[in-house]
This record gives sequence, C-alpha cells and structure tokens, in this order.
Amino acid sequence: MEKVEAAQAPATRAEAPHRIQVADAWAGQRVDHVVTRLFGGHSRAEVQDWIAAGRVLLDGAVPPAKTRLKEGQWLTVAPPRRLNQARIQGGWTAAPVAVEVLHADDDLIVVAKAAGQVVHPAPGHMDDTLVNGLLYSFPELEGMERAGIVHRLDRDTSGVMVVARTPTAYDALVAQFKAHSVGRSYLALVHGELTSGSSVSAPIARHPRHRTKFAVVEGGKPAVTHYRVTGRYRAATRVEARLETGRTHQVRIHMAHIGHPVIGDPLYGGKGRIPPGLDEAGRDVVWGFRRQALHAGLLTVTHPRSGERLRWEQPPPDDLARLMATLEGNPR
Repeated sequence: MEKVEAAQAPATRAEAPHRIQVADAWAGQRVDHVVTRLFGGHSRAEVQDWIAAGRVLLDGAVPPAKTRLKEGQWLTVAPPRRLNQARIQGGWTAAPVAVEVLHADDDLIVVAKAAGQVVHPAPGHMDDTLVNGLLYSFPELEGMERAGIVHRLDRDTSGVMVVARTPTAYDALVAQFKAHSVGRSYLALVHGELTSGSSVSAPIARHPRHRTKFAVVEGGKPAVTHYRVTGRYRAATRVEARLETGRTHQVRIHMAHIGHPVIGDPLYGGKGRIPPGLDEAGRDVVWGFRRQALHAGLLTVTHPRSGERLRWEQPPPDDLARLMATLEGNPR
C-alpha cells in the first residue's frame, strides 16, 4: 500500500469525525493498531485504507500507518458510514462511535468503556453512545436483544464490559449475572481514612424523594459490596470493591452509606472536599476532578461456549491515574 504523507484532508469525510487524545497506555503503539482497537469490527487492512484515504489524522496531519503514537497527541478519525443504518429497539441506530475492543470472538465482545460515555441511547444521547458504536462495528448486534448489552456502567464510570454476540451467549451471561457468578472489581478513591476492609450489606431502592437517585432503603433489593483497603492517604483512601450483587450505583451508594463517599461523586459525594496538605497544583487536580473516582478494572466470566473462566483487566484512565498520583504524593 502506498504511504500517504500529505496532510491534506479528503473532500469526502464522515459527518462527525472523532477527536481522541492519545492515552499513556497507547504511547509507543502504531497508529493503525490503536485505531483498529478503537473501532472494533474493522480489520487493520480496513483502517490502513482509512489512513490512505485521509480519514485518520494525527495532530492534523495524515500519518504513515506505522507511526508510533506519543501520549497527548490527538487522533481525528472519520470512518466511512456503513450503508446499514436500520433502526432497532427504541430507535437505536449504528453510528461510527469509537469503541475500544479488548476481546472479540464468535460469542463475546469485551470493551473498555470510557468515562463520560453513555451506554444506551437516550434523549440527548441518541447517536453517540456505546450501543451506537457497537452496532456500527458489529452490525449483527441489530438482531440481538438490547444490542447484546447484559450489564452497564454509569456514564462517568470507566471500565470493562462484556457484550453478548449471540442469543445463546446472551442467555448464558444473563444467567451468570443473576447467579452472581460474574466477578467484578472496582477501584475507588473515597473520602476519609478507612482503617480496614469490610463488607456492606444494605438494600437499595430508588430514593423516596429524589427520583434521579437511589439509596439504602428498607425493603429494597438486597445488595452486598465487599471492599479492602489498597492505599491510604491524608483524608482519603483507595479501595478495591467487589460486587456480590449488581444494583444501580451500588458502590457509590454503599461507600456513602458508611460515611466514605467516592471522591468527585456528583450525586452521593456531598459537598466537595480537598484533602489537607496538598500544594496548589494538587488542589487543582482534586478540585478539577468532576466525576466519581470509580473504575471497573476487572471482569471475570465463564465463556458460554467453552466453559473456560476468562479474565480481563484494564488500567485506570489518565485522569484517575493523575488523581491517584496526586493523593499518593500526600501520604498520611
């Protein structure tokens, strides 16, 4: 394939190019490899064709496919729209939304959901969600219940999600979630100094007065969270939370219930607090962190066809890693 060195953008571009900043985890990797991973369902040869057609820009210029990325650079990707734009349940459509695929086989797709990404289309987010991107990259999901989604993460929680690719896989994964046999582990940074790990067993239901929130409510659905301390800072703690059940906002609600809300949580975190002892730069990092400091970094499931127990891990995104580093520089 002829290398394209010119920085000219093509006349025919996708309607809404995607600007993606290069994360630390992608530094040193080839641009074609990273874009292929972000737009799962397309081969590397297809992505190289996109590059040759000027549909991939790196800091505004068309890069050779073998270019090694540097942290902080900007990718602009304008994949061609697929002809199949059929609407499925609720008017969901395929759209060229970047989806980072960690694993894909005939039965499963495992993705790393970005913080800030909505899972399902809803008013205000009809064509920029994880589901839109999955339908674009994996058109066969149009025939799947809920486009293969068997669980979800909150909009501002990052982490690993598994998606079913066939009805048989869908049923098997749903059964695993109902049986609580799926392993899920969250990294959370919480306010206050926890001395040791423990478990929270407290039922969860919709808040009786604030209908956009959930809460610990007598008679709610059973919910159990196990947590252990993995890092101690001044006025803050890093914990690993493992879910025995999977209720909406479970980790956030349970940590707030025991008096240690997740840092940055806009619903359950209360008034913003800055740990003492930080310098001005550190205070800026903590104050500027405007989402819950929560990352679903580990997922284990039993493969629906092979029966093999599979495990995927994903490091925290750059903003959460920066917050951790700031707190680690402010020890007890």
